Amino acid sequence: MDMSAVEAASWQAHLQTPVIFNHHKAVEVNSTTIEHVDLNKITATPKAVANEEPILILSPLKDAAPYLKKHFDLLSQLTYPHNLIDLAFLVGDSSDDTMAVLAKELDRVQSIPKIAFRSTTIVEKDMGSVLMQDVESRHGFAAQGPRRKMLGKVRNFLLSAALKPDHSWVYWRDVDIQDSPPSIIEDFVAHDRDIIVPNIWFHRYERVDGKMQDIEGRFDYNSWVESAEGLALAATLDKNTVLAEGYKEYKTNRRYMAKEGDWRDNKDEEMELDGIGGVNIMVKADVHRAGINFPSYAFENQAETEGFAKMAKRAGYGVYGLPNYVVWHIDTDEKPGNA
Repeated sequence: MDMSAVEAASWQAHLQTPVIFNHHKAVEVNSTTIEHVDLNKITATPKAVANEEPILILSPLKDAAPYLKKHFDLLSQLTYPHNLIDLAFLVGDSSDDTMAVLAKELDRVQSIPKIAFRSTTIVEKDMGSVLMQDVESRHGFAAQGPRRKMLGKVRNFLLSAALKPDHSWVYWRDVDIQDSPPSIIEDFVAHDRDIIVPNIWFHRYERVDGKMQDIEGRFDYNSWVESAEGLALAATLDKNTVLAEGYKEYKTNRRYMAKEGDWRDNKDEEMELDGIGGVNIMVKADVHRAGINFPSYAFENQAETEGFAKMAKRAGYGVYGLPNYVVWHIDTDEKPGNA
């Protein structure tokens, strides 16, 4: 207060606050050839419905015409919001009317507003497979290595063509399923696992002593827990050899989920797995985005879905099965159906 006017003006000069306008002015890009994808916003949570997380359902098809109507009947019953579901199919090396039947079924379903899905995609790609669809050709020991490698390639082509940036989950669903719960998507995502599969059984109806009986059979032996014998066997094999389960040529003594569990017990019970089958797989989409796919070559002496599980575990992801949650496959007489 004792400063002269000149001294006061000099003193106050250093107290002025600088003002900077538009220091961080936003960069505006209007080019239509530049697209921005923010994967940080993509979540895969147990509350997928509440968070409106889009799901991609993938089905590879080969000579699958007889099973498509049932397939779409089951898809239509799914309780997960259909406006959050994209369907994609790969049709390849088919000798029947799979493409035409698929197109007609998609047209039928998509024309019903209360059932129609967010989008549908058909991918056509022949892999040059000449493998017949009869039981001996599909499941003979000699066919297993080449067949599983080819199936891995089929799945990868379908995945690469159909996965979109906003997908939170990828649900692999075979076409030759006989029955499954309508709430299967919600049931799976509620476990919040990177990869999870159900148990796969089948019904067989046979006449015994004049009465028709329902025989429950175990189908998928590709979902298993590794054993010391399996690891020891793999150590003796060439790195390009694909181990095939259930053949006398390769005795692994692995623990098979198909031999465990009961659909009458707690459906939420989990078990950790080292290999999985491909009938029904729920995968967090970021697992695929991280490069975990289906080896079309021998990876740790496994290929396709079992190789996928091995690769995922090597990368630190969790692989789980639900021994008491049963999805019913067609009878194991193994008619043509899924690739």
